[in-house]
Parts: sequence; C-alpha cells; structure tokens
Amino acid sequence: MSGHVVPEHPTKGRRADLWLLIAIAAATVVAHWLTGGRYGFHRDELATLDDARHLAWGYVAYPPVTPFFGWLSLHLFGTSLVGFRFFASLADAIAIVLAGLIARDLGGGRGAQLLAAGASVPFALAAGALMQYVSFDYLAWVAVAYFVGRLCRSGDPRWWLAIGAAIGFGMLSKYSMPFLVAGLAVGFFTSGLRRQLQSKWLWLGASLALLLFLPNLIWQWRHDFISLAFLQHIHARDIRIGRTSTFLPDQLEITLLALPLALAGIYFYFFAERGRRFRVLGWMFLVPLVLFLLAKGRGYYLAPVYPMLYAGGAVVGESWLQRCGRGWRIAVTSLAFVALLLNSALIASVVLPIAPVNSPWWKKMVQQNNDLREEIGWEELVENVARIRDSLSPEDRARVRIFCGNYGEAGAINLYGPRHGLPAAICPVNSFWERGYGDPPPELLIVLGGSAKNLEGRFDSVELVGHITNREGVANEETTDHPDIFLCRHLRAPWPEVWKKIRGFG
Repeated sequence: MSGHVVPEHPTKGRRADLWLLIAIAAATVVAHWLTGGRYGFHRDELATLDDARHLAWGYVAYPPVTPFFGWLSLHLFGTSLVGFRFFASLADAIAIVLAGLIARDLGGGRGAQLLAAGASVPFALAAGALMQYVSFDYLAWVAVAYFVGRLCRSGDPRWWLAIGAAIGFGMLSKYSMPFLVAGLAVGFFTSGLRRQLQSKWLWLGASLALLLFLPNLIWQWRHDFISLAFLQHIHARDIRIGRTSTFLPDQLEITLLALPLALAGIYFYFFAERGRRFRVLGWMFLVPLVLFLLAKGRGYYLAPVYPMLYAGGAVVGESWLQRCGRGWRIAVTSLAFVALLLNSALIASVVLPIAPVNSPWWKKMVQQNNDLREEIGWEELVENVARIRDSLSPEDRARVRIFCGNYGEAGAINLYGPRHGLPAAICPVNSFWERGYGDPPPELLIVLGGSAKNLEGRFDSVELVGHITNREGVANEETTDHPDIFLCRHLRAPWPEVWKKIRGFG
C-alpha cells in the first residue's frame, strides 16, 4: 500500500511500552477485584449466572459469550461475586492494552500509547464493574479496530483472518457488531483497501466470522429468532421511557475530560495527511454514530469506538508537542495526564462499590449510578421467601413452588434458595420461560413481582403473606415497584395455555 510509512520502534522499547500498557490495564483488574465484593450481585448478573448453568448456543437476551464466561467463572471461583466479574474486567483491561497498541501502529511513541490507554481506563472501570455483555462487546469492537489498523499499516491481507475472528466473537457477544461492520464497509470502499476485494484472505476472514456466528444463527432459527422480538421490545421500552433521548449528551459523559483527545482523533483520521491511510478507522466511528442516532440507540452503545479515537488524538497531540519547546511539552503533557487521572477518579467514585451503603458518598453515587441500588437485598429476599415457606403446613411446604415476575428474583431464588431448601424458580421472562413450570404443574405458589389485581383474576385464592424489604432500607425496583409477596392456590386456566400467554421480556 502507498502512503506514509510508519516507522518501527526498537524491539526493546516496544517491549517496555507493552509492559507499561499491561500495568495500566492490570491496575483496573486489581481495582475491580479489591472492591467488587462490597455489595451484591446486580439483577442482570443474577440472570446471567443462571443462564451460565444452562450452557447453550443462544439465549433470549444475549448471544452465548457472556454466559460462557459466567460458566467458566463458576467453575474457577464458585459463586464468588468478584470471581464472577473477573472475566468482564479482564476483557476491558485487554481493550485498554489494544488502545495503546493502536496508537503505536498509528506511529505514536510511548507518550501517545500511554495517553490512549489512560483515556480508555474510565469506561473499563465502569463496564468491568458488572458481569455483562457490555465488556465483551467493547473488547470485540476495539479488537476489530486494532486488527484493521494492523491491516492498514502493513498492507498484509492475512490480517483479514484476525478481523473476521474479532467480528465473529463480537456477534457472539452482542448483536451490535453489524453497526461497526457497516463502518468498516464504508471505509473499505472509500479507501485503498478496496484493492483487496479480490484477496482470498478477505473472503476467508468473512467466512471465519460467519462460521463463528453460525451456531448462534442456527439456535436463533430453531427458536424463531426470539432475540429479535426481545430486542424490539427492549428498544421500544427504552424509547418510551426516554433512555435514548440523551444519546449525544451521553457521549460527553463517556469522554468527559478526554473529549479534546477524541476530537483530535477525528481530525487525525479525516484531515491529517498522516492519518489518511488509516481513514477506515474514522469511518468506523462516524458510520455507527450516524446509525445509532437514526436508530435511537442508547448512549453507551457508541463507547467502543472511543479507544481508536483516543489513539488517533494521542498521535496528533504527540506530533504537535514535538514542535513545541521543552517547557510547553512538560506543561501540556502533565495537564493531559492529570485530566485523565481525574477522569478515572471521577468514574471510579461512582461505579466502584466502595462507599458504605446509605453514607453521604453512597447517596451521591446512586444519583449518578442507579445500578448500585439493584445490588442490594437479594439474599434477604430469598430468606424472606424461605420464612414464608416454613410457615406453611407440612403438606403445603412439600408442594409449594415459587413464581417470580422478573429475572432478578428468579436468579436470586436459584442462587441462594438451595441453602434454604427452596425449589427452583418459575419465571416467564427471557430464557427462564424456556425452562418451563415443571411437571406436575404447580397448584400452590409463592408469587413475587405480581399485583393482587392481576393475580385475583387467575387464581382461586390469593393471600398477601409478606413484603420485600432490605436491612439497609434501600429503595430499589423490588422494594418500590412490586414489594408484595402472595400465596396463590389453584390456577383457574390450564398451565400450558397460560404459559404461552404470559411470556415476557426484560
């Protein structure tokens, strides 16, 4: 390929640079390991943990990668909370290293690499705080960008295999990868890469991506593409409650003091002569931005594009500093790294579970990060259900089942219930629905997440027997939206008929 030739760095220096990047990334993993067990599982994690016990090539709410790593965590660490979150934090840490390596491939020295990596730390802290598909999707997008950068830098078409592998991994992590592939396609046809259209490596890479995704695609086909119905439901809900209306302001929250670096990255890819050969990476930012805006996506969906913007911006900044005097270089470099440290500290203060519950710090945290509320009270919920079960007659105790209105309750019952001798939960939401209601169908249910009005129309007897609370008095979805616990007898309609009608998504 023609264009600017990016110089190689001495091998010894490159190795030292890599170890510095690894040290930054490792610090985020350590931070998560030291603080991650302070509260409890988030409701979304409880669902993922339960799915991890039922390995499959697909699930209603997500592709199989996240439950697989959940399964691996369970086998390595048991039901340890920090252990369960380990692979999510590791995925984000790897993305930090790749951000620095992208800067290196763009021609950046050690300062540019450290700047790009440092700018990527805040989102890694935020995403790695929970075991969710966000982390693996983030890694996949950054990996695609890294491999595309290697392709642009070297002109070696064999990098298409790595690109295809990263795309396939992304499709098994979250179904947002096509938005990035659209950007790659636009960049491909508007750059020198289109010369590789006849390359066998491009088509081998595309085939590899399809091959990796194929098991999940077959699962979707066998399940009537149920995830499409789920995504449509969730997207409509997000629009209805206003979660998508702040897409552009959310970008400011994601970047914070690193925004100038991201803007410099846009300049690098689209306007700097040095960035022309890497312009496809610019399109891999711009096209998803436009598509998410048009599709009304949530703000964090675009977060995985920022590491490559930070890398480009860091190279621009380093190049500019080389033309400045020593005093200016020291001042600007110090200011940049102080800004990134403030970014990381600010994000850490609201995403890492380090403040005592209900302390002044906690109250400020939950104003910015409502997810923390959903990590409180699950063990107490299960203990409460166990007390209600124990209050029943011996005959009723032997046949009672537990019906949960959402996946958090069901995941909590299945995780903590066995120590109290509770049966597995029945839940009509997401992949829990596919596991059914058991045989024989239950006649006596302890019901969570329901309302008296809805239940009285379905059962012969509905009795209010308790309420969901937590010792800390934290108001969350369980304690405010549906705190009542009911004992229900004799479903009036046949279970198969009811089960088909009550399937839900959440």
